[in-house]
Amino acid sequence: MKVRGILGKKIGMTQIFDEQGRVIPVTVVEAGPCKVMQVKSEAGKDKYASVKLGFEPVEPRKVSKPELEKLKKADLEPMRFVREFRLPEGEIADFEVGQDVTADLFEVGDFVNVTGKTKGRGFAGVMKRHGFHGAIRTHGVHEFFRHGGAPGCSAYPGRIIKGKKMPGQYGNVIFTVENLEIAGVDKENNLLLIRGSLPGSRNTYLMIRSAKKKWKRTS
Repeated sequence: MKVRGILGKKIGMTQIFDEQGRVIPVTVVEAGPCKVMQVKSEAGKDKYASVKLGFEPVEPRKVSKPELEKLKKADLEPMRFVREFRLPEGEIADFEVGQDVTADLFEVGDFVNVTGKTKGRGFAGVMKRHGFHGAIRTHGVHEFFRHGGAPGCSAYPGRIIKGKKMPGQYGNVIFTVENLEIAGVDKENNLLLIRGSLPGSRNTYLMIRSAKKKWKRTS
């Protein structure tokens, strides 16, 4: 399997119809064009092979001066969203600094893993955060319908175990959705139609990588 990866931005959701007339919900992603910012090899000082991609140009004043100097030496413009993709050593020869990576990297039927930051929902209780079903509404229960119950142990160990499901911050974390099928590719406009929903709200930046567990193509 050849590793594929691209950066993009979530545009929104829509629906398409397959050959049998069934509705398929899809998320529209602006995938690229991405610029190759750096290529690393196992023979280099980092001791691993990877390709660093940048998406969406940004004003130079929003980039640190040391990073800006590196970009000037490589004759590259600053990018807003920069991420690194690990690759096998034999595949880095397909990339060179300054090269454009576009949506035609993928085809309809490919499976991908999509990583992005989920929506932040603030402080939430156990029913919304963890899916607790709540207490019964009868037999004398009073103002305890949405509580989480007693979180502690008995006499031993006499404390709340680490990792206990309790109220707290919900969302606003990096999350990966695996094995999503690409339902459409618009190569002219660099758009991917990915079946199902993706993390985050509109304009959330995403990493799209070939799925490791479910991949059809061999080339």
